[in-house]
Amino acid sequence: MANEQDCRAALDKIVARLAEVDADRLAEHAVERTISCRVPDLDLAYRTRLHADGLDPVWPDDDPRGAQVRLTVGSDDLVALAHDELNPAKAWATGRLKIEASIGDLFRLRKLL
Repeated sequence: MANEQDCRAALDKIVARLAEVDADRLAEHAVERTISCRVPDLDLAYRTRLHADGLDPVWPDDDPRGAQVRLTVGSDDLVALAHDELNPAKAWATGRLKIEASIGDLFRLRKLL
């Protein structure tokens, strides 16, 4: 099982990857949203904000249910997602990644991934 530092590094890697997305593409599909990522096996939660310039740095979150887009993923799967060892669509389809968001937000996120 991955630890807290592994999860934090994985989230930072995802933030950095999104920063590499073409600015025009990002501006076209990114709508300002708060995003939480809950890691239940470690009892951790983080939050960030998505906007036209990318993602803000992640920070610990005491209320992940308050975010507009809520992700739930196990620690090992989070690390695998960050290292491109697990496809987000496959993780979602198999229940390893849970996403709670509006249908519009789901479509926008899909275009960015």
